[in-house]
Amino acid sequence: MQNAKASRPGTLATFLAIQAVLVCWWLAYHPGLFSRDSVLYLSHTMAGPWVSDHSVVYDALLWLSVRVSGDLGLVTLLQTTAMAATLTYLATALRALGAPPRSTTAVAVLMPFLPPVGAFAVTLWKDVPFTLCVVAIAASCAGMAAARTVTVGRLAGLGVLMTALGLFRANGFLIVAVAVVVLVLVVKVMRVRLALVGTVAAAVPLLLTNLVFPLVGIAAPSKTYVYHTAFGDVAVLYRGHPELFGYRDRAVMAAVAPLPRWTEGGTCHTINPLIWRNDFNWQQADAHAGELLDLWKRLLLERPGLVVDARLCRGAIAWKITQDEWAVGGETYHFSRRPTAETYVGPDKVPDFPERHLFSSRPISQELYEVADWWLVTAAAPRYDWLIWRGALWSYVSYLAVGLAAWALRNRYVPAVAAVVVGQQLAILANISAQDFRYMAAPIHIGMLLLPLLAASLVRPLRRGRRRETVEEKLPNTHLF
Repeated sequence: MQNAKASRPGTLATFLAIQAVLVCWWLAYHPGLFSRDSVLYLSHTMAGPWVSDHSVVYDALLWLSVRVSGDLGLVTLLQTTAMAATLTYLATALRALGAPPRSTTAVAVLMPFLPPVGAFAVTLWKDVPFTLCVVAIAASCAGMAAARTVTVGRLAGLGVLMTALGLFRANGFLIVAVAVVVLVLVVKVMRVRLALVGTVAAAVPLLLTNLVFPLVGIAAPSKTYVYHTAFGDVAVLYRGHPELFGYRDRAVMAAVAPLPRWTEGGTCHTINPLIWRNDFNWQQADAHAGELLDLWKRLLLERPGLVVDARLCRGAIAWKITQDEWAVGGETYHFSRRPTAETYVGPDKVPDFPERHLFSSRPISQELYEVADWWLVTAAAPRYDWLIWRGALWSYVSYLAVGLAAWALRNRYVPAVAAVVVGQQLAILANISAQDFRYMAAPIHIGMLLLPLLAASLVRPLRRGRRRETVEEKLPNTHLF
């Protein structure tokens, strides 16, 4: 009890230190960094109709911020507080598990200085709250590992966080499914309840999207949005193996976009050159979605290796430590630094809306902006890409850290901390559209905070061995002659 009370001031100090750094990012980039997706979130909520192709919850947060404050800065400010609380939560849980307190706290406080944490926290992306949920799940699992048991309260908390994954990103249910399988293998108690919680958490967002939201006037995602990665596979195979496509196949594809567009858009690293061009007709793609999906299924059955290769290439951000700068779309996408939304809005782009002007760079502190933007541009240099921008490296660091910690601490529950990392890595590997760092941001955050535990797990067995040798030397000589 005394240790718990003593740790509270330290926990609060950690939170305040992290928050202070993140507020500096907010002052620099007010109301926040944004991309085309960010503009789309607010466009369809203000101009209508509401659609659920992104996150209805996050769309509603932006809509509410504009209605309440007249601006978007409230959302990004709340994101900084949530980020500070989540990093503090994970650091505290890891200290309870056995991570060195001082070095773990130091890493947590230093992390917000890095753009993948600090600049990310003030970006108007649904990926920010999604990432925070992933990190919070890891923290909850670290607490479970520290206690070496599963409680009803922690199980309920996991259920809420896992449900939120699906509410902030459509592929959240895949991550939940994989994570729950890993957790069931790790824990000893309440396995049936854990599986049930995971099933409900994965199902709720799907039921809301397909059954509940349409009843209140929120349209379901377009077929092209749902199947766009399959269309990307078709483009990759058409570019590399046009002999696989017959006259009817080409006719269906030509009804959606000119065949040269399918060829040019057939880079395996990203689908952006295919679907985000003026000559790709989303309405026609929706109308012919069934035929295109049948074509994809046929290609999958006939040439499964080619389809798998296309998915592995597009999912490289999840497993490959270095980027393919030489390939079209192979470079890692970081942030958009455009000062306004002008280039995102217009015919064949995001529909215009009266609040478009809110998406404009309006730093509260010009001095902080100059420093932050210099640091962001510097950190985005290709030579740093493998280290701070790609989640693959930090996924592997996470696995190594929990594996060694489980052995060093003699605690079978420790691998649970990385269960959600496994889920995210496999889900992104299976179905993703481009090499965007944000898709693997959570493993970066988790992996960095696991570094002190990794170092301690390497040192602890050595100390244990030296201690044993010292004890043996002090024992009296009992040899019989």
